Amino acid sequence: MEKMQSMEIFDEGLDEFLNELKDVKPIQQIDTVPTSHQKNTLAQQLKRQAIESTQNLTNNYLSVEKVEPVDPYDHISFKQDGVQQGVFKNLRLGKYKIDFVLNLQQNQFEQARTSLFNHIIDSHKKGDRTLLIKHGLGLHSQPFPALLKSYLHQWLQQMPEVIAYHTAQPKHGGNSAVYALLKKNQQAKANNRELHRQK
Repeated sequence: MEKMQSMEIFDEGLDEFLNELKDVKPIQQIDTVPTSHQKNTLAQQLKRQAIESTQNLTNNYLSVEKVEPVDPYDHISFKQDGVQQGVFKNLRLGKYKIDFVLNLQQNQFEQARTSLFNHIIDSHKKGDRTLLIKHGLGLHSQPFPALLKSYLHQWLQQMPEVIAYHTAQPKHGGNSAVYALLKKNQQAKANNRELHRQK
């Protein structure tokens, strides 16, 4: 008998409890975390650039092994398969607008190697097409004349971003400088496709 009464009391209590809960709505689950869309501060931008530069440094694959020496007064040139002869001729004649000038003349060997690698990667990302690279004649460089020019001749061929290069015209430094033509980056290719679609 007592057991029956306690069960009835329990049922009444449960009914009252459930009755109290009928207006309660479950909390909706939020899967997204709110973030603030603040612009990168100058410090953050500089930090990112420093990290990218360090990554470039560790990824620098430009060879420091034996190189074939070139004469200080030799013309150096190269073009990848697929580069049109007219494009190469315009590069050789210095007819393209120079987007960036890189002066390696006062650099030590490793400094020049790092600077060349980083600037070509950065210029390609920015969409630059034509670079003027000043390497100097290196008449008194050791262990042989035109050391940097010889390595530059080798390095530029090792970088897939460079599709052609040629010794510069006298007004841009002649035998002590070279024009380098970079391939279009993805953004430039997309812009080019869009331009042809509109025609």
